Amino acid sequence: MTDEASTPILTRDGAIATLRLNRPRHLNRIEPPDLAAIAAAIDEVNADPAIRVLVFTGTGRAFSAGYHLGDLAERPDAAVTTGGPQLSFEDVGTKLENCRVPVICRLNGGVYGGSTDLALCCDFRIGIDTMEMFMPAARLGLHYYPSGMVRYVSRLGLNAAKRLFLTAEKLQAPELLRIGYLTEMVAPEALDEAVAALAERLAAMAPLAVQGMKIALNEISRGEFDAAACAARATATQKSQDIKEGLAAFREKRAPVFQGR
Repeated sequence: MTDEASTPILTRDGAIATLRLNRPRHLNRIEPPDLAAIAAAIDEVNADPAIRVLVFTGTGRAFSAGYHLGDLAERPDAAVTTGGPQLSFEDVGTKLENCRVPVICRLNGGVYGGSTDLALCCDFRIGIDTMEMFMPAARLGLHYYPSGMVRYVSRLGLNAAKRLFLTAEKLQAPELLRIGYLTEMVAPEALDEAVAALAERLAAMAPLAVQGMKIALNEISRGEFDAAACAARATATQKSQDIKEGLAAFREKRAPVFQGR
């Protein structure tokens, strides 16, 4: 890790890839070039079948201060919401949510602004017990983009979403765990162990089943469930080598070794 700022850094250790925001002096504020780097990293993960889990985290004492809004009031056409000619923050969130593999958000510190939604785009969020979350859109006069609001409601429920969007209230880790924003809360010194344990557990599961069920669960949460596509994926797993290995391992009382085919 370094104090020298850069676009996000993608590294890999076996089946587990890590994408790290790297602007620690500005609490990992996300600049426009970072959006392209995050999108490219997700494309790289999606293209490599050997990668089975992605960990998304930040350098230093915060996960991320959110998107650099800067002089947004003077730039009404800034690439925040999808639909324009430029890659937008919303586009990147959608891409992260639809990443092929399970994504763990390693919340090493506070999460603010648009990055609160990037964390929600991940499948799991493990955060330290001293972290906080603050989503100040209403306080700034900014209407949040559509897919982010859908995610808040589908992940946290309407009451929690209204509380966070309409009041701009800052919440601490225990409350974030209570409302379901955090999957798990740990002491700072236990963060790496907790993330590694979950990543290794996910990496050991059958890839076709895990990745297919992730698609279905996200579709269900958004009210976009494609039952026919889900049934096709389920049928494919029944014909796969993975299910043969899984059943054999169960009978032989050993850990399965899945090939993802």
